[in-house]
Amino acid sequence: MTNDLPIHYTTCPVCNSNAIHQVLDIKDYTVSQETFEVWHCDDCSFRFTQNIPAPSKIGPYYQSTNYVSHSDTQEGLIHRVYHMVRTHTLKVKRRLIQQATGKQTGDLLDVGAGTGAFSKTMKDAGWNVTGLEPDDTARKNALEKNGLTLLDPSNLYQLANDSFDAITMWHVLEHVHDLHGYLEKYHSILRKEGRLVIAVPNYTSYDATVYQQYWAAYDVPRHLYHFSPESMSKLAAIKGFKINSVKPMWFDSYYVAMLSEQYKTGKNQYISAVWVGLISNLKALFNNKKCSSVIYILEKQ
Repeated sequence: MTNDLPIHYTTCPVCNSNAIHQVLDIKDYTVSQETFEVWHCDDCSFRFTQNIPAPSKIGPYYQSTNYVSHSDTQEGLIHRVYHMVRTHTLKVKRRLIQQATGKQTGDLLDVGAGTGAFSKTMKDAGWNVTGLEPDDTARKNALEKNGLTLLDPSNLYQLANDSFDAITMWHVLEHVHDLHGYLEKYHSILRKEGRLVIAVPNYTSYDATVYQQYWAAYDVPRHLYHFSPESMSKLAAIKGFKINSVKPMWFDSYYVAMLSEQYKTGKNQYISAVWVGLISNLKALFNNKKCSSVIYILEKQ
């Protein structure tokens, strides 16, 4: 069936420009060991993975015990560090949502909830949380470990208008095939004063420049899209949003650099990774848009 074929773009998925061209060949180090092309748009600076698996074919590319957001694995130093840092970042995220919305409690939609760690944090803080997660294993872990019943993302399109004070996507938008459809739905279900919070890797960061095709946050083919601050601003405007503020994710540069060193050298070069992560953060100290991963807080125009 044609809907099972890889998706080939002839124009930019964000701005529809035909000024697109290949910039990198990147290997899937996590699962398949296949190589995928990453293309660049000269008009909005958006990047995207070309010839991505169709929605019906993408599932096997997530089947790895190393995919920490689904498995919650703590094997290896990098994953143990991830979990230690997560305990802190969950509190930071909760405060950020409360500050961004001006509400201590409210209605929240967490899209791509993984094993439910953030959803549980917000529920424990008194929020009414709806969580969406496509992966069966992640949903099972969310129920067993966090007592959460997460819904399949197909339920998104049945949600009522003006239902949420906050919608969160923590490193999720880059995974969503229906990029425009999701953002259009968010616009209708978000309340007038609500906030859409999107965290994505930033390929214009220093660590991305250092590692190039080995940069772990390209994570092909699971990452369908690769955002720059410019392209995120463009996409937001097209969908009726504007960026209210931009926040850094300081720990991501170290985590991504550790994985990137493994991909590049085949070894655990922790000292080199920490050094690259530190420089990346220093370069972003006075400009959050240079951070390895960026949190965009959007409001309706």
